[in-house]
Amino acid sequence: MDKPKIAARQPIPVDLEEGKRYSWCTCGLSDNQPWCNGAHKGTDFAPMKFVAEETKTAYMCQCKATGNPGFCDGAHKNLPE
Repeated sequence: MDKPKIAARQPIPVDLEEGKRYSWCTCGLSDNQPWCNGAHKGTDFAPMKFVAEETKTAYMCQCKATGNPGFCDGAHKNLPE
């Protein structure tokens, strides 16, 4: 598996809490999108771990094509059907 699976073609809004750690799924295989559940094991993928800088609603990428890993940048609009 050299490319991530497209988990969905639209972002998902999530409530982030300042100071809390998160692990964003990079492979697209997690059934807990957008978060990692370990489904990447056996692939070359690893979750992108981050700490929320502020409490807010964020739109997390599920297509895995974002140029701003973890967060939607609209890349899903340019995916081939």
